[in-house]
Amino acid sequence: QVQLVESGGGLVQAGGSLRLSCAASGRTLINYVMGWFRQAPGKEREFVADISWLFSSSTSYADSVKGRFTISRDSAKNTVFLQMNSLKPEDTAVYYCALGRTVVRGTSGGYNYWGQGTQVTVSS
Repeated sequence: QVQLVESGGGLVQAGGSLRLSCAASGRTLINYVMGWFRQAPGKEREFVADISWLFSSSTSYADSVKGRFTISRDSAKNTVFLQMNSLKPEDTAVYYCALGRTVVRGTSGGYNYWGQGTQVTVSS
């Protein structure tokens, strides 16, 4: 059974940084895509970023986070990271990582496994 465990959320002031981690267990990830999503109160879940496990240079970002967020992975630790810089109050949300094989890049389509989420709160 695949498990995804997020960590690294918290409270930060606008302009600050946070680094989220998502540790995966229970499956070989080589043919998978891992993604980050977020859901703010009263809003639908939205795509943030994704990365090909096989080709770590293959990444996608939502326009709202391009240039501020960076997704990366550590294959030895089966972990994906989301480095978030220049945070804004509108980045406040629960952030989820997800894993899938037949993913439609840049969307939530094709993800089979989801983490429990980690709260990110950015104060103004």
